[in-house]
Amino acid sequence: MSKAVLYIHGFNSSPQSMKAELTRDYLAKHCPEVEFHCPQIMNSPNAAIAQLEEIINSKTDVNWHFIGSSLGGYFSTYLAQKYQCKAVLVNPAITPYLLLSDYIGWQTNPYTQERYEVKSAHMAELKQLEQQKITENLYQVMVQTGDEVLDYQLAVNKFSNSQLIVQQGGDHSFINFADMLPAITDFLDLVNA
Repeated sequence: MSKAVLYIHGFNSSPQSMKAELTRDYLAKHCPEVEFHCPQIMNSPNAAIAQLEEIINSKTDVNWHFIGSSLGGYFSTYLAQKYQCKAVLVNPAITPYLLLSDYIGWQTNPYTQERYEVKSAHMAELKQLEQQKITENLYQVMVQTGDEVLDYQLAVNKFSNSQLIVQQGGDHSFINFADMLPAITDFLDLVNA
């Protein structure tokens, strides 16, 4: 069975983000048999999950793997638990319904220039996607202690039964992400797919 990666970017990001592009380029060079999907995620949580599940369900003959950054890590956790597929989470959001409540109102995506509204109802949608039970060894979780947006310790605590990579320093973008791509593809067993 062939393999596919669904890369899920974070809040106010896009498929043109540095990590998404580095992942796309690395897979094309080292794992060319692996399908890579990285859509522009819809702006409401429920719409985003519906969008992502439509992609997953459109290809039932592949083994899916998820890579999610920040809010994309939160969505990846929901999908990994539902479909029992491996996921790599990069500086993942653990309680985005708390953090993003500060962003309620009109926003402009810096990549696409799209204006959209973050609503209080979106916080309830995010809360409903929260996963309490984390399947052991289903995740590789990469955090940097210098993350200025999210408290890395929340991820360390929640994913204590997962493969944790805790790097000192860095920031929310995950400095030197490209250096981690061999470890990511090893964890997802993508080499020689």
